Amino acid sequence: MTSHQWTILALPSRFAICRLEPTAPLPSWSSSDGFCSITRTADEMSIVCLEQAVPEGTKCEKGWRCLRVAGTIEFSVVGVLAALVTPLAEAGISVLAISTFDTDYLLVKEKDFEKTVAALRQQGHMVE
Repeated sequence: MTSHQWTILALPSRFAICRLEPTAPLPSWSSSDGFCSITRTADEMSIVCLEQAVPEGTKCEKGWRCLRVAGTIEFSVVGVLAALVTPLAEAGISVLAISTFDTDYLLVKEKDFEKTVAALRQQGHMVE
């Protein structure tokens, strides 16, 4: 595992995690300004986007906050997610992790946000 301490940026918005059928067309509301993630599998299409973009009647869970690892992480760096999610698991905080080409994102329920920040800081990570 890496011994790095990471700088974590808290995104200001609230997010929703939505589930659509795997063959559903990509909805226009899914791609919003800022962070959004769309994953399609044989079983489902999951969309993480701004909470206010999700129309009524969409199967989703609202009330998520998003944290981003600052900067770009090389693919050769080992243990980034483990260094971040292990202290959260030990604190009893559920996490949805999403990785992109450049970095990693963690989504936690808004009710757990302050506890998340405290647990990460206790491990030496800087949360802004």
